[in-house]
Amino acid sequence: MNIYDISRHAGVSIATVSRVLNNSPHVSEETRRKVMKVIDGCGYVPNAFARGLGLNTMKTIGLLCPDAADPYLARALACLEHAFRQKHYDCLLSCTNRDLAARRQGVELLTSRHVDGMVLMGSTFIEENSEDNAYIRQAATNVPVVLLNGSFQCPNVFCVLCDDERAMKEAMNQLLDSGCKRVLYLYHSSNNSGQRKLAGCRDALAAHNLPVDETLMRRFDADKFSIHAVRDCLLELERDGLQFDAVLASEDVLAVGAMKYAQAVGRRVPENLSVVGYNNSNLCLCTEPELTSVDNRLPAICERIVETMLGVLEGREMPEKTVFTAEIIQRGSTRAAQDK
Repeated sequence: MNIYDISRHAGVSIATVSRVLNNSPHVSEETRRKVMKVIDGCGYVPNAFARGLGLNTMKTIGLLCPDAADPYLARALACLEHAFRQKHYDCLLSCTNRDLAARRQGVELLTSRHVDGMVLMGSTFIEENSEDNAYIRQAATNVPVVLLNGSFQCPNVFCVLCDDERAMKEAMNQLLDSGCKRVLYLYHSSNNSGQRKLAGCRDALAAHNLPVDETLMRRFDADKFSIHAVRDCLLELERDGLQFDAVLASEDVLAVGAMKYAQAVGRRVPENLSVVGYNNSNLCLCTEPELTSVDNRLPAICERIVETMLGVLEGREMPEKTVFTAEIIQRGSTRAAQDK
């Protein structure tokens, strides 16, 4: 029997069980007696984690990152490491790539190093097949797990994310309201976050009473960091007869490729082609004109991840899910909305 079983049998939260084990004054006597009755009845011996990791703590957080070369994840790594260090916690990094077996090995490695908690960086860690997520559920029986920009319901797993669906809907709405008629949505990933973004595009089209043209929903399967490959992909689409007057990209790097395409064919941005990226990275400042992009509040998300992790470790009740609202940063690659 573990702390989750105690929580379930006593009808209280895991944090409440932890507070009882730590003799916290913030627990009523009735609740304390109820929890202790279950503990005494099953002979449960709490470990350091169950006590809130107040004992034998390694003061180390494990960070699992599928791709440290990705600009979004690299920025998240820097934010998380800095914020944890400010709280006197070291970070242990495991670069897992995106392979399921490698991700499992990464979790096993960090578990063997007795980290106090784990941060899974990105919705790539969540698989559609529930059985493939068993390694996350197992890890969460030992330490708290916080998921960056993904949603996963499981005891002792906490999610901090951006509302990607709403953000992408607003970005598509802006393009349509500015007079664009045929918006090409260019994306690279079909993970949890990618699916939410795609749903947002479809929602915006429906709100404008426009049909979804599947020829304008394009997945780019090649190396997304090859900006010239993105450019060439759009050139090929144009040669094949696909007409579009805007590009909405799921990541800034794809939007930069769209700007290269516009330069190659002589289309003026934003007069002849509007372009919107996603992540509001420094890449947005490297194009002419500068790139309009969705700011998904990554620094704030990372700060909340650290706050959530430390709150759980201290035995405080923390929200299972925190959702941030994105903001569209207007720059020169888009036109203003037209009067209706």
